Amino acid sequence: MSGLARAIDLVANLFMWIVIANVLLSYFLPPYHSVRQALDQIVEPFLAPIRRLMPNTGMIDFSPMVLILLIQVLSRILISLF
Repeated sequence: MSGLARAIDLVANLFMWIVIANVLLSYFLPPYHSVRQALDQIVEPFLAPIRRLMPNTGMIDFSPMVLILLIQVLSRILISLF
């Protein structure tokens, strides 16, 4: 695997773990906690368009799962190009 492909894979995995951490911490930390606010600032710009496109499912938010799937698909496409 080339250096660029490794970098793409590293960034994709890092962002995926940031999304997962954001979801998990949303259950345990209040919304005004500084760590949660920092993660929200990173992840929310990517989740907001997905939430607008998805139907309302009540209390369960599937947008982080969709974002993780999109990250994986996009990273695999980019890696296959290199």
